[in-house]
Amino acid sequence: MAARGHVQDPNDRRLRPIYDYLDNGNNKMAIQQADKLLKKHKDLHCAKVLKAIGLQRTGKQDEAFTLAQEVATLEPTDDNSLQALTILYREMHRPELVTKLYEAAVKKVPLSEEYHSHLFMAYARVGEYKKMQQAISAQDEKLAQTMFLPLAERMVEKMVKEEKIEAEAEVQLYFMILERLGKCVEALNVIRGPLGEKLTSELQSRENKCMMLYQRLQRWPECNALAHKLLLKNPDDWQFYPCYFDSLFHLMDQAWSPPEEGEHCSEGSVHHTVAEVVRFVEERIKGEDGKESRSLRGPYLARMELMHRLRERGCPEESLLGDPLELMVQFFKKFGDKPCWATCEVKFVNRLSEAVPLGEQGEDGFAFPEDTKALQRHLCVCQLSRALGLHHSLNVDGKLLLITELKAHYRHGLKFGATALKTELQFSDMYCLMAAHVYVDLWTDTGDEAMVWQCLGLLQEGLSHSPSNAQFKLLLLLLYCHLGAFEPVVDLYSSLDAKHIQHDTIGFLLTRYAESLGQFAAASQSCNFSLRFFHSNQKDTSEYIIQAYKYGAFEKIPEFIALRNRLNQSLHFAQVLWRRVAHWACLGYRQLTDEHRRRSLEEECVWLRIRSLTLRLLASLAALGHTPSQHNSEITNENGVGDKTSVHSSLLSLLHQTLQNAALTAEKHAQYPFLGPPPTRLALALSSGSCQCQAAALQLSVHLQELETAGLDESSELQNQICNGFKSLVVQLQEILNKCKGDLLEMKETKLKTQPTLLENLVFFVETACVVFWVASYCGKILRPLKSSLQKKKKKKKDANTALVQPAVLCGFQELTGSLQDLLAQAVEHIKGQETSITALKLATLTLEGHTQVSEEEEAFTKAAMDKVQSSYLRSLQEVGDLLKKRAETIKNLKI
Repeated sequence: MAARGHVQDPNDRRLRPIYDYLDNGNNKMAIQQADKLLKKHKDLHCAKVLKAIGLQRTGKQDEAFTLAQEVATLEPTDDNSLQALTILYREMHRPELVTKLYEAAVKKVPLSEEYHSHLFMAYARVGEYKKMQQAISAQDEKLAQTMFLPLAERMVEKMVKEEKIEAEAEVQLYFMILERLGKCVEALNVIRGPLGEKLTSELQSRENKCMMLYQRLQRWPECNALAHKLLLKNPDDWQFYPCYFDSLFHLMDQAWSPPEEGEHCSEGSVHHTVAEVVRFVEERIKGEDGKESRSLRGPYLARMELMHRLRERGCPEESLLGDPLELMVQFFKKFGDKPCWATCEVKFVNRLSEAVPLGEQGEDGFAFPEDTKALQRHLCVCQLSRALGLHHSLNVDGKLLLITELKAHYRHGLKFGATALKTELQFSDMYCLMAAHVYVDLWTDTGDEAMVWQCLGLLQEGLSHSPSNAQFKLLLLLLYCHLGAFEPVVDLYSSLDAKHIQHDTIGFLLTRYAESLGQFAAASQSCNFSLRFFHSNQKDTSEYIIQAYKYGAFEKIPEFIALRNRLNQSLHFAQVLWRRVAHWACLGYRQLTDEHRRRSLEEECVWLRIRSLTLRLLASLAALGHTPSQHNSEITNENGVGDKTSVHSSLLSLLHQTLQNAALTAEKHAQYPFLGPPPTRLALALSSGSCQCQAAALQLSVHLQELETAGLDESSELQNQICNGFKSLVVQLQEILNKCKGDLLEMKETKLKTQPTLLENLVFFVETACVVFWVASYCGKILRPLKSSLQKKKKKKKDANTALVQPAVLCGFQELTGSLQDLLAQAVEHIKGQETSITALKLATLTLEGHTQVSEEEEAFTKAAMDKVQSSYLRSLQEVGDLLKKRAETIKNLKI
């Protein structure tokens, strides 16, 4: 705030102490100083706003807003007041008020370019693109094409004619306008003309734009000539090789031939035959072969890409390039000590194995690389083997032997990173990661849980040597979630130090598993993390957009707007993580398909809709419960109660319809790969009976509304229906609780077994019981006045001989509360039993009888992982138990 430029009026001197106090965080002194100044100068508006900023920062938001609005209603035009109000509104997260502020200022001072600029930026912050006349984000595409873009084009053309375009950003803007209008020829003329010479901030910006326009205009001769001209300058620039090859085949398909005289095209000579292109690529390779320095990979990859394309088209010229297998082996020999990938066959992998320099075999029968370059070559072969599915084709014994070999290579390779910093990765980390994935393969294929425990131990060992390895952490995070142990996930996620968009992608795991595994405190915290990110998204992206305007980076503005829109609809974007996480999934056999992603998105949307409707129904119940009863009166509708009842009924109808759709979705039994999207809670929620029981409880509230209108005297049939509903709820809750029975963690024949589904079912029982309690509480609010009214009527009769017969619904409600107490007692007792049995497990004495050799160090890491799962289960049970005990106290006090 201190940077306010030169002194503009005498009041600056008076205001300076207040600014200084605010800048130094001394808000109370700023308020006192402002009060002193306002006693002498009552009309000094800026002092009043600065006082409001001090009040805002001391937590007195209402006073601050009132004070600010006193100034804002006067529509100030002095810079100090406007800037101070802008700062205050931003801190209040009310950017829309800034637009009103500068709209008023512009009306009073219409010639102020500065105020127009501030208003423009204010519109950008709140996304008012229509008022900014921004065609790139206009919802009406026709309007953008017929009005906004042509208007912008005429404005820029006027600047061109008057020779007023000087900056590169102005040329970029002109290009964007023409491109979006589809005027590619005009855009090309601009880029190739004098204005295009101003495009200097990005390397090859001019050439890249020309290439894009040539492709859109299908001017293949120019595309070809420009591509090979650029490849002469930089033969390693891969982006131009596809353009070069594409243009060749388009020219061949069109039977293009060069003119007899003159240049082939405006960009120079064109290579329109396969022979010319083969010769060009071979010349680039000869240039690299003759270098003393390290060769570039581009030309060698280009040769294989050209061979692939020629083979697809059945061109005999493919043979001119040589034998594919030999070429790939040569490529590996030349570049195998760097991470590189190639599409290849099993025979190729075998040839590569022969080309890897390894030392003498040791006692364990394995030969190891003697330096990091040889290690990288061997690692490259292993990665290619997995990518081709060779690991997957092994039987169980073969996979176990492979794990032993990979672990041996991993531990041998640690010596090369003995002096590495904690922030650096070990050279051999990928061996450890691949061994872990083979363990996962065995676990998913055989169901042998010993494999997952050893996998956890190996990954924890890897993490001890490479504390910064994010892939270890992500796989550990997934494994713990699948085992139903959320407690270790919190620390793992924190150590990832997720930034910005990662809170949406990786953070999706936390919100998926924390609540469903009974870690309610962690769930609340993870939701707060996510909400904080999404709330800041609008503010952050608005600032990016404003900076792009300030510095003329107009091409980035649509990208920032698209990012903000994608984040606002993040369910459609959340599954991106799973493609990135699947590093060593067997690509040839278990690839995550588009069908998996589509079904996952479908299930997530249905589940989100069920949860949303349930919460809205509970909120509408609360609104109905707070409304005073008005029997047989039209005031009900006038007060809006009838509308609330109608809303509740329509929401209930939507819930039933959604549940029907959910049942159809769940019938498809979508099975996702381990490294695919996590399974949604939808199938388990339906199979446990949770959704159906919650819907039945909410449906009961409608009958209670009918009872409230009818009264107790003439509603025996309705009362019986409600009582049957009470009994049905108890039966359904009991069935859900029964599905929670069993041992969450148990020892079977010296093997540790987990049943995380039981924990998720227990959480569903708790959630459903809470919904039933909520409805029971609403029942109490309805029945209390009805019972009171009935008792008053009985007293008026004054007939001592008349027996007080309790209405059925009142008896049914008492039975419901009693049954709910019994159910809660059962659940609490079950949790105590689980806590006792889990605590009694002596994991330290467990002998790990695996199929692979396990070192003492690895065994210690594995037992530590088991301890984490045990601790997490106990934490979950404790949190669930505490919640149930609180609900038990609530239900005891629920009387009518």
